[in-house]
Formats: sequence, structure tokens, C-alpha cells
Amino acid sequence: MRPLPQPVRRVREDWAWRDRDGRGEWLLNVEHVGADDAPVRMLLVHGAGGNAAAMWPFAAHLSLLGARVTLVDLPGYGRSRQVSGRRGSVQYPDWQQVLVDLVEREHDERPLVLVGASMGGMLALDAAVTTGLAERVIATCLLDVTRAEVRSGIVRWPWLASVGLPLLGLARGPLAHLPLPIRWLTPMATISNSPGLSSEVLRDRRGGRGALPLGWYRTFLESRPALSRKAPDHATGPEKITQPSVILLHPDEDRWTPPELSEDFLARLDGPTRSVRLVGCGHFPVEEPGFQQLLDEVAAELSAIRGTPEATFWGATGSWGQGGNDEQTQQGWQ
Repeated sequence: MRPLPQPVRRVREDWAWRDRDGRGEWLLNVEHVGADDAPVRMLLVHGAGGNAAAMWPFAAHLSLLGARVTLVDLPGYGRSRQVSGRRGSVQYPDWQQVLVDLVEREHDERPLVLVGASMGGMLALDAAVTTGLAERVIATCLLDVTRAEVRSGIVRWPWLASVGLPLLGLARGPLAHLPLPIRWLTPMATISNSPGLSSEVLRDRRGGRGALPLGWYRTFLESRPALSRKAPDHATGPEKITQPSVILLHPDEDRWTPPELSEDFLARLDGPTRSVRLVGCGHFPVEEPGFQQLLDEVAAELSAIRGTPEATFWGATGSWGQGGNDEQTQQGWQ
């Protein structure tokens, strides 16, 4: 990814979080990127196989558009650490609840934008719909796993969708705690169109090389999109999602999740939506010109929220050069 044009502030904290069923307590790594007094808050959500460290370069560039960007390592990834409860007890609803709790924890008078990468796109939308606190949701993917074509599109081999995934419904009791690497089920080698970047993800013990318990996969497949509470009572699916505005920025050369799967879901939403394909980008969208497109689209949304010209945001019109190199900006956390 292109270098930063200037130093970016990055601080971290440990957040003690307990799931609502009392199955476990976690210390979650939370990072805040950019100026504390930025006019807009942003929560950047990673997907399965990702973590806050992988999202840090995106957060740094997005912060220069005028946002204070918050990142969290979801339970089981990154520097998240379980401190009580049975190992392997994390489930997909825990991920959803972490984000809802974090949105409410960080809430203040500033507008909030939720940005989700890969599976994080649907997680971001769910958190926005559940809390009602976000002005915008921006996602690179929107995957509704209730649909057969989506299940077939995200697994490593098509037969897994019809044979292997249904077997996960049996993952209950002690069986639910057994770990399974996500790279065994999905074509994670296609996470990037750059072989080098894909290899880095697959080697990352806190990311693509990690594993989640079978119970997490079962509850993920059982999940449904969150529904807007203010929508008509007769609406039952994504058609009930009427707010907030949703912007899909899908990589157009994504070899893992075809853009059509996300675009079909977006078309079913009743609220305001917009869709853009990032030119030349793979699933992990770092390539040009799509990366600049991503920055420009986010800058446009922040401008609309604030009612200010886009030129006030560096990423929309500024030139890029070599950035700072202090230990909090470029080196990251060791």
C-alpha cells in the first residue's frame, strides 16, 4: 500500500469484554487511529482471517480524511485474549455483540461511519442497524449466508456448500469447541491478487493461519441480517433494512467473493444505497486505481455528512508523498 503522506497517531488499549451468556471473558485489543478531536468517528471492522493489524494501513489513510478510526480485534483473532471461560466457546453472535457494545461504548455527539472489510461488511451493517447510531455503512462485501448461492461462492470447493456446511449443524456440545482453520473451508489464498500479500495473510498466526471453533461456524451459518426496528412490520428480510445509508465499494477483480453476490443483497435494501466497483482491486483492496477510488468515495461521504467541500479532505484531492516514520505511525505494534 502507498506510504502515508504524514505521521498518524495510533494508540491502543485493552478492553475487558464479557459475552452476555456468561461463557467467557476477553481482553480485546482496541486501537484508535488519527486525531482525537477529528470531526467524524469511524469504526473499521475486519473479517474472518483478519485483525486490527491488517486493517491498520487502511485506518491510517482513512484517518487523514478527517476521521478518528477505531479498530478492534474480534474474539479469536489478533491480540484478543480469553481470560475466563472454556476455550473454544466463542460464537458468531459474540462478534456481533462486541461491535454493538463498542459502538455504544464510543458513542458521543460526533457522526459515526461504520466501515466493514470482507465479512466485516455484514457485521458493520448489523451493528449499525441494531444500535441506530451510525450515519453511514461502507462495506467491501455484503454476504447474506442464508442464500445458497452465497454459501457456494465463499467456500473453497462448491461441494462443501451442499455437503460439508450442513454437517456444521451438528457442532453442538463438546464438538462445538473443536478448532477448525478457516483456510480449510475457504479459498483464502485468493484474499489478494498479490501472491506475496496472500502468503503473508496465510502465515499470520493471529489472522489467516488461525482457527475458530466449530460452534462459531455453525452460528455464523445460522445468522440472519439484523432488521431495522423502524421498518414496516410486514417486512421480514433485508427489505426491512431502511437505515442508515449503505455504500458498497466492492473490488471488481475479487477472486474470492464475486461482486454480484454483494450487489444482489444491496439491491434488496429499502434504504438509500450506492454501489461502486473498485477498479483493479482484489478482495484485499490495495491496488491502484481502486485504492484511490476507495479513499475518494469515503471522502465524499464524510463531506456529505459534514456539509463541507471534498477538498477539505486530504485523500480526495491531495498529493501523496513519503510519510512519517515514528514508532507509533509506521512500525505498528510488535
